[in-house]
Amino acid sequence: MVHPVTQQIIHLFETKGGSMYGGEAVTQLEHALQAAYLAKLGNAKHSLIVASLLHDVGHLLHDLPEMASDNGIDDVHEELAGNFLTKYFTDDVVEPVKLHVQAKRFLCATEPDYYESLSQPSKTSLEFQGGIMNDEEIENFKTNPFYLDAISLRKWDDLAKDPDFVTPHLVDFITSLELTLKK
Repeated sequence: MVHPVTQQIIHLFETKGGSMYGGEAVTQLEHALQAAYLAKLGNAKHSLIVASLLHDVGHLLHDLPEMASDNGIDDVHEELAGNFLTKYFTDDVVEPVKLHVQAKRFLCATEPDYYESLSQPSKTSLEFQGGIMNDEEIENFKTNPFYLDAISLRKWDDLAKDPDFVTPHLVDFITSLELTLKK
């Protein structure tokens, strides 16, 4: 029997996952599946696979237009996702999701070529997400016990924008979802 939360997530992706992913050539669902599959291919633990699958679920929880970021609107999707996921999932799922935007800011500050590797929509959103971290923000970010997981998630997130990348189906991630629900 599939848990009601898992059913709710599947329904959310089935009803809203067909929207385009913020100026990229993939849908929200394709982006989520690619990120999760990249985590799985990287031998990530179930919690990080689920975090990768659900890292942008906040985009599906608000009523802003698809291209809100093009108009300089930060939909604070990481906060929406964190608030939603906290109710149902363990911290090792929730915290990397909450931190994945900060991880982009961190990587821009700490890896010389990272900023140039970002897609244009990701560079645009960086500006209203706080820009590149300063030294104090870097040190604060590194105090979170899940910051390394957030960095891994962020790198898969950045790669998960390929319209030709073939992934498993959403139902293939049900086991990982079920294993990471709060007991």
